[in-house]
Formats: sequence, structure tokens, C-alpha cells
Amino acid sequence: MATRNNAERGSGSRLDQERGVFMISVAAELAGMHPQTLRIYETRGLIKPKRSPKQTRLYSRSDVERLRRIQELTTTFGLNLAGVERVLELEELMDAMQEQLEAARRQAEELEREMLARIEQVHRSYKRELVVWRPQSSRVNHRGTRDAS
Repeated sequence: MATRNNAERGSGSRLDQERGVFMISVAAELAGMHPQTLRIYETRGLIKPKRSPKQTRLYSRSDVERLRRIQELTTTFGLNLAGVERVLELEELMDAMQEQLEAARRQAEELEREMLARIEQVHRSYKRELVVWRPQSSRVNHRGTRDAS
């Protein structure tokens, strides 16, 4: 039972990150922005808040983190919104590529384990099958020449 509850909490944490819980005024305050700025970012496609049944914008924790990242890019690095869009696209692409790389590494490790196991299996099988063959008609002496029998 405790294991299931821990698993639920672990998956719940990820859900909590994505669940829309903050109204626009709270999200704006958390991100250090004016609510109108959030509306502009939504119009530009930089942020996609969830909507309540009454169509109220609801921002998640990950939305607020993204807003903070946008703020950092515009204020610290002086990027305009087009630059921010491009940086965010490239960061998402890098994240996806990193995930693919990790998956490829895991697959390569698994294939290497399978290959080594198969090689070991082949080595074990041919050790039983190999028989030393020495022709009866000629023997090699200590000088490396053949003696006639």
C-alpha cells in the first residue's frame, strides 16, 4: 500500500506541475509581470494556459516557470519576443534530442549486453565441438620439418 501511495505521489507531482491552478493575476505576480503581458504572450503563442469550464485562464507551475524564463530572456539577455520564440523552440528541440539520445544509449547498452551474451553462448558451443586434428601420416619434429612415418 505504501508503495502505491509513493508512486501516486510521484506521478501526482508531475500532474501538479501541469495542472492549471493559478488565475492570471496570481500567475502574473508569481512571474513578476503585468497580467496584460501574459495575455500578449498567449496571443504570440509563447504560453498556452489551460481554461476553466467558464474559459478563465488557469496557469500551471510549469507555465509560471516558462514565464520566468521568458522574463529572463527579455530582461537579462535583451531578446525581443521573436528571439524568445526561437530560443524556446531550440530549447524544446534540444530537450527532445537529449531524450532521444538517452533512449539510443539505453538501446545500445541493451544490444551490447545481448551481443556479449550471444558471443559467450557461441564460445561455449564451439568449445565442445572442436577436436584437435593431427594427421597420422606426417608428424612435425622439433625443427619444424615433417618426418615421414
